[in-house]
Amino acid sequence: MKTIQTVFNAATTALLLSASVSHAAGITPPKNPQTEKPNIIFILSDDQRWDSVGFMGQKSGKTPNLDKLASDGTVFEQAYVTSAICTPSRACYMLGQFERKHGINFNSGTSMSAEAWANAYPVLLRENGYFTGYVGKNHIPIGDKGYLTGLMEKSFDYWYAGHHHIGFYPKEFHEIFDNSKEDTQAEIVTEGALAFLDPNSNEAFMKNAVQFLDKRDASKPFALSICLNLPHGFSMERMKMKPTDDELYRTTYRDIKETMPLPKYWVAGKDLKENKLPNDILLQDLRQDGYNWVADEEETRERMVRVMQAVTGIDRMLGHLRTKLDELGVAENTVIIFASDHGLFNGEFGLGGKSLCYETCMKIPMVIYDPREKGGQRLKQLVQSIDIAPTILSLAGVEIPATMQGADMTPLVRGENVEWRDAAFGENLWSTIFGNPRCETVRTAEYRYIRYFKNDNRKIRAQTPQSDWYKWSQQRTDDYAASLTATIKGEEPVYEELYHTAVDPYEADNLINNPKYAKIAAELREKCKQLVAEAKGDIDTPPATVIVGDEELKTHYRKWD
Repeated sequence: MKTIQTVFNAATTALLLSASVSHAAGITPPKNPQTEKPNIIFILSDDQRWDSVGFMGQKSGKTPNLDKLASDGTVFEQAYVTSAICTPSRACYMLGQFERKHGINFNSGTSMSAEAWANAYPVLLRENGYFTGYVGKNHIPIGDKGYLTGLMEKSFDYWYAGHHHIGFYPKEFHEIFDNSKEDTQAEIVTEGALAFLDPNSNEAFMKNAVQFLDKRDASKPFALSICLNLPHGFSMERMKMKPTDDELYRTTYRDIKETMPLPKYWVAGKDLKENKLPNDILLQDLRQDGYNWVADEEETRERMVRVMQAVTGIDRMLGHLRTKLDELGVAENTVIIFASDHGLFNGEFGLGGKSLCYETCMKIPMVIYDPREKGGQRLKQLVQSIDIAPTILSLAGVEIPATMQGADMTPLVRGENVEWRDAAFGENLWSTIFGNPRCETVRTAEYRYIRYFKNDNRKIRAQTPQSDWYKWSQQRTDDYAASLTATIKGEEPVYEELYHTAVDPYEADNLINNPKYAKIAAELREKCKQLVAEAKGDIDTPPATVIVGDEELKTHYRKWD
């Protein structure tokens, strides 16, 4: 096995290859990248906090390729998701819409309709001449049978992905990955992505692969979406440090495990004196068991090591991709976008998991690297996950549909002085027996305001048979549908928080009852009302979704959950 440092050195050397490599491969680079439609690679990680990479302050882990991408491109220091949970967030990325508009979540009982999917950025790119690929994890149900519909696979020229989780060892979950030489996720995804990129050398790879795969048409611009299931807890929990695993996943960072700093405000469950939120707002004892590792220092340290290993694996994947782009002579005309579907608590205030509207869950790392533009920018504009889809379409010269609510970020990348939003809106509508409250948030350059709504989930849990897992924990279709408009129609919050996040980034000091901040609180209450109404749009127009039959969803959840 190669050591991680050897891989980093090799990747760094490969990135310095001259254009002669491209000619040796028999591929001619674009004559004028400024006038060509750019190739686009969008990389979306899973559960990756904003502070997990070097360019955003990570000190313990190594992310040289991500840091290089950041120095070459534009870093958005204030980037936020609009929903801090996998499925709704990923739908937001695809459609450029707030969850309140697209109406997809684990408890919605709905699937994205074919009509809504027709306005997703990959579909529009393909219709406008792009050769499209999707590699990794899909976590968005689409069509009348949800994940079983088959519509998403057929929407791409190249599909090398699995629905729902793919785990740390994807071959254990999905047949499509069986032809890969490797067994671990980042490496399998890398193989799939490299096979897509190289139109000349992927015959052997595709020979054993499942349907919907095709060789890239080198005469067309390409768009590749790489959607990972790392460093998600589902995957990290299943790491086994097998002798056949890369050295990265067996030994790296373990020498600093006992000395690395714990997260600020981390507290062991047994030492927790007071919950972050009132007990009738966040039912903290009902939070998902999968995040209980935050309550124990040894388990927290073990998880921190695993997460850093996974992030470094993603980083190494990026290095391989950039090397391949150089070899193919297309690097000068390929835009690379990197982001995460949301953040995660690592034990701050005794909390684990996501879904809440705090900075820890909402803020993400985000970089846009356009080799045709001057790099090295670090911008403070409030950008959001819903801005990615319109930005990708703008880069491709494709008309942005009226259904998209996000803003085109390309003027920011070009260094233009453009008017931008003064506040970012976020929400959590995943309110189930796991104890999470419905909440809405506004983030300005200085402050974060959060408002919470009545949480009846303990009573619902007590009244619902535990034997019916599907009904008990997932589908709350009617409740979810009502939640899309309830606060717009006048439902009052039962609890509020205000943080001066610019100076209190982990949001420890709630200022909502401090008289000095009464004016700011009042202004942000009104701003929240305004933004939630804008996020929903016409309250009489339901989301473009379909109710998914029980059996289709039951089959899916029995298999994966």
